[in-house]
Amino acid sequence: MMTVSTHDKTLQVDRSNRAKLTDKEFSFICQFVYQSTGIVLNDNKREMVYRRLTRIIRERKLASFSQYCQMLKEHPEREKDFFINAITTNLTSFFREQHHFDYLKTTEFPTLLQRKKKLANGKKRLRIWSSASSTGEEPYSIAMTLLEVLKAELSEWDAKILATDIDSNVLNKGKNGIYDNNKIEAIPQSYLDKYFYQGKGENRDNVKVAKELQQLITFKRLNLLHDWPMKGPFDVIFCRNVIIYFDKETQQDLFARYYELLAPGGLFILGHSENLGSFQKYFENSGRTMFRKPY
Repeated sequence: MMTVSTHDKTLQVDRSNRAKLTDKEFSFICQFVYQSTGIVLNDNKREMVYRRLTRIIRERKLASFSQYCQMLKEHPEREKDFFINAITTNLTSFFREQHHFDYLKTTEFPTLLQRKKKLANGKKRLRIWSSASSTGEEPYSIAMTLLEVLKAELSEWDAKILATDIDSNVLNKGKNGIYDNNKIEAIPQSYLDKYFYQGKGENRDNVKVAKELQQLITFKRLNLLHDWPMKGPFDVIFCRNVIIYFDKETQQDLFARYYELLAPGGLFILGHSENLGSFQKYFENSGRTMFRKPY
């Protein structure tokens, strides 16, 4: 069960608005988020909650946080999707934590492809899951890395990347594959030349990813706490910068579920500030925040 700090304080929405976020309202919001998503919001997230709730009550044309809390109580199912989309964090970038993609390109993918060639009967199967894909930068980075290794052999492979997230808005952005020019600064120029189209006219400040990348990726909405309809097995699973939002018990439960969906020898990748905790004993360490399920 999560705990929420309840210091005697309130936050002004802004200087022109008398609405306040009270301890009671903040506690209710934290509990609602936890019950809906498993994400733990403690007092250090209060300012973030305040900012995002402010946008919500303005969009809903409400007078106070109290009114919105009442709306969540009276119509939780109707309001939940909108609320989750507004409150969840979606910070990401292309080739974030570059060392993971370097390892995929130089070591993991070449070794994996050679092994599967020897074992394959017919078309060779490859499955990768980006389980907190946000606006799509991570799965597209995986796709570019994979294509660089596969090159002309793509037609010989049944290769697919599953990209999931709880937020339907960011999934739609990822599926559309259109990004601001300032979002692509970390992408090598050779990749930009091959996998992106520069917009023209009113779209000159945007780029669009090439179809060969989009064809590799399937975007699906998924709450990690609910049933997982996919059966796997996955050769590589990315679970970066999302586990930190869950409590320890939920983390261990999720690690067990990820483990079951990994193929023997499969690679499990966490974010830079995350670790497996007691579940480490079931994996072999393959590098910085990279873990392998034993064969």
